[in-house]
Amino acid sequence: MDMKRLFIDLDICNRCKECSVYCDYFYHPQNNGVTSLREYATFVLFCRHCEEAPCVSACYHDALEKQGDGILKRYKMRCSSCKSCTIACPFGTIFADFIPYLDSQCDYCIGVSARLPKCATSCPEKAIEIKEITERPEENIYLIGESLAVRSTKWIKEDIQPKKK
Repeated sequence: MDMKRLFIDLDICNRCKECSVYCDYFYHPQNNGVTSLREYATFVLFCRHCEEAPCVSACYHDALEKQGDGILKRYKMRCSSCKSCTIACPFGTIFADFIPYLDSQCDYCIGVSARLPKCATSCPEKAIEIKEITERPEENIYLIGESLAVRSTKWIKEDIQPKKK
């Protein structure tokens, strides 16, 4: 059964040079929660999950951690926005705009009201929607957590070693 989720098409969203989306979050109207969602989705879908993780080693504030499932986690209260991790990432998957000094979290606005949230109505590229959706890897649509769905090309590690007989 499909459930309503915040849906972001990262293939469209990542084309913008600067995000101009607005947010409904009452206590922080200047919030751009889409940035935190893009960071989260990128750590899940694009990150190469390096065994030695140079981005984690480069962070001298211990703000990045590789979790047990290989997904990166950024501790925002430790992060000084020095961008050492973005420089250290050999694949360029940690974008500089993902690491702002001041950061807010998206609360998805799911179930808050019948109207569309500002992020969906203010995105000039129409990359953000609230809709019923299921995971469809063949269409590059992935569910991340309970309230987020993302369309993006997922990086998959290929074994380039020949099979041993």
